[in-house]
Amino acid sequence: MGSRRGARAAAPQNGRVREEVTAARLVVVKVGSSSLTTAAGGLAAERLDALVDVLAGHGAAGRRIVLVSSGAIAAGLAPLGLPRRPRDLATQQAAASVGQGLLIGQYAASFARHGRTVGQVLLTVDDVTRRAHYRNAYRTLSRLLDLGTVPIVNENDTVATEEIRFGDNDRLAALVAALLKADLLVMLSDVDALYTGDPTRPGAERIEVVRGEQDLAGIRIGKAGRAGVGTGGMVTKVEAARIATGAGVPVVLTSAQLAGEALAGEPVGTFFHRARQRPAARLFWLAHATSARGRLHLDPGAVRAIVDRRKSLLPAGITAVDGAFTAGDPVDLVDAASGTAVARGLVNYDAVELPGLLGRSTVELAAQLGPEYEREVVHRDDLVLL
Repeated sequence: MGSRRGARAAAPQNGRVREEVTAARLVVVKVGSSSLTTAAGGLAAERLDALVDVLAGHGAAGRRIVLVSSGAIAAGLAPLGLPRRPRDLATQQAAASVGQGLLIGQYAASFARHGRTVGQVLLTVDDVTRRAHYRNAYRTLSRLLDLGTVPIVNENDTVATEEIRFGDNDRLAALVAALLKADLLVMLSDVDALYTGDPTRPGAERIEVVRGEQDLAGIRIGKAGRAGVGTGGMVTKVEAARIATGAGVPVVLTSAQLAGEALAGEPVGTFFHRARQRPAARLFWLAHATSARGRLHLDPGAVRAIVDRRKSLLPAGITAVDGAFTAGDPVDLVDAASGTAVARGLVNYDAVELPGLLGRSTVELAAQLGPEYEREVVHRDDLVLL
């Protein structure tokens, strides 16, 4: 599995190991299309087998492994005679339909060499954003692990639409790691680490550790990877790392070639430290696993109440409403002055109800419309700052 600048990063530095990595028992590993396929779009069996050898070895050592694998669309290109990744959704879905069977078949055969069974889990964004689906996905993955199976997770490209697609499996992997409360997320691609600039140009330096946003300041994060095969880039990987570390899951970002070293705790790639505490699952879900169905524009007083005093949102502080949503849907709370979303919450009213309530106090609304209108638009317990 080829990697840019992989040889330089592969050597252990002063014998150090990352203890958070070596202590991890439940590990989510994400691998990108470019690490599994040829330039022509077919599966590279030797690359896939090399990855499986590493993962099976760690599974035999007592670790539980969940693999989030891209590659279905790419694997379907050559059998369909497609020279490159299609741009239209229907052809992508057709390629995924052909390629997904090839991909899981190859994984099944490769893991069978080690006496391991795999289970295919295809998800759409609804499966990790709608609470009932979210719990069901958790139960399925947990049971597969209990049965000693290696879950192979991928986006269900054959049925996903533009509105419900993850767009890249990096975010999916981070959400799966958070869903399972994993001990570690390892993200593998064709680039061996996060760099201060384009790693193909002189002067770019590898970033070994990211402890917080301050370590990312000034970094030019561009699209890195073989654009003809995969959809991801360093932008999506850093964003996925933010999601995972915010959920209390540390992240290693490196190349597929260095998977063994990364899982052994050697200081390869880039290590993202986790947040000190895992957030409440419900608030994490609201912040990272939902898509806002609308926007509520707030006056300065309401912004201060939400951001500084962690208060509920009342009708009096709303200046405008965008979107078509119903009670219980997630909506973004936007600073009307700057246009910036400052929070996300579950709204207690339908979009059609709110315009007549704006700028009015709950006491006034209750007196004129009835006691059921003496309630918050978004309760503080259903609200998370962005």
